Amino acid sequence: MREEEYEQAYVSCRLCPRECGVNRALTRGFCGCGTTIKIARAALHFWEEPCLSANGGSGAVFFSGCTLGCVFCQNREISRDGFGKEITVNRLAEIFRELEAQGAQNIDLITATQFLPQIRAALLLGKEQRTIPVVYNCGGYEKQETLRELEGLVDIYLPDLKYASPLMAGRYSKANDYPEKALPAIKEMIRQCPRPEYDSTGAMKKGVLIRHLVMPSGREDSIRVLHLLKEELPAGSFRLSILRQFTPTPACKDYPEINRRLTSFEYDRVIEEALSLGFTDAYMQEKSSAKEEYIPPFDLSGV
Repeated sequence: MREEEYEQAYVSCRLCPRECGVNRALTRGFCGCGTTIKIARAALHFWEEPCLSANGGSGAVFFSGCTLGCVFCQNREISRDGFGKEITVNRLAEIFRELEAQGAQNIDLITATQFLPQIRAALLLGKEQRTIPVVYNCGGYEKQETLRELEGLVDIYLPDLKYASPLMAGRYSKANDYPEKALPAIKEMIRQCPRPEYDSTGAMKKGVLIRHLVMPSGREDSIRVLHLLKEELPAGSFRLSILRQFTPTPACKDYPEINRRLTSFEYDRVIEEALSLGFTDAYMQEKSSAKEEYIPPFDLSGV
C-alpha cells in the first residue's frame, strides 16, 4: 500500500474507544494526530520491568499523540504537544530492524494505537526475519476490535489498568468510560497471549504484563483495581507490576489531591492487599523510582 492510501484508514477514525469519527486528513480527533506516523524517539530503553529490559534493553519506539488525556503524563511533550517527526511505513520497519541489530531484547511500541494501520503494515514487512518479541505498550484504553488486528503480530501486551473508578478516570484522564473499556480490552489481550512465557534468562517471550500506578489519594481505588484483576481474569494468565513512580506535573496544580508525591503508607497498603490476594510474583518498586530522570529525552534519537 502506498503512503497516501493509508489516509483511507482515517477517513472516519474509530481506532480507539472515543470513536471520534473525524477525517484525520482534514482535522484532528482527541489524539491530535494526522494520517502519517509520527515518532519522537527510537532507542534502547532500560527502565521497563526487568523481564522486558534487563537483557539489553527494550527497543522502545515512542509514538506521538495519545488517546488519553492524563493530567499527570510524564510524556506530555509528545502525548499532547505533538512533538515528533513524520516517517513512512518502510522507515518504521527499518527502525525495528535497527533496534534488533543494536541488541534490543524486544520491539517496544509505546502508545501506538493512533497509528495502528501503518504499524501493522510495518510489523508485517519484517515478520519472517524478526527474532525478538513485539511489545504493545499502552494505557489500556483500547477497543477489542482494534486489538484483533494485531493478533499474531504482538507477542507481549503491556497495558495499564489505571482506574476502577469512572469518576477518577474522567477527572484525571478525560475518559469516564475507561474502566468499562480497559478490562474487556485486557481480556482480549489475554485471549491472544493466554499465559506468560519466559526464556532461560527470565526474559518474557510472550504474555500479558499489567501495570497499575498507585496515585496519591487513590489507594482505595488501587485496591479495587486489584480485586477486579483477581475476580475477572484467570489465575496465572498475566503478571502484575505495581508502580509507585507517580511524579506530579505542572498540570497537577489544578488537582491538589494529587499534586504531591505518593507516601510510603499509601503504596505499602496497596502492596499488602496485593500479597493477600495472591499476587506474590508482582513487580514492586522502591521509593527511588519516582524520579524525573527516568523520563527519556525526546530528541528524535533513532528516528
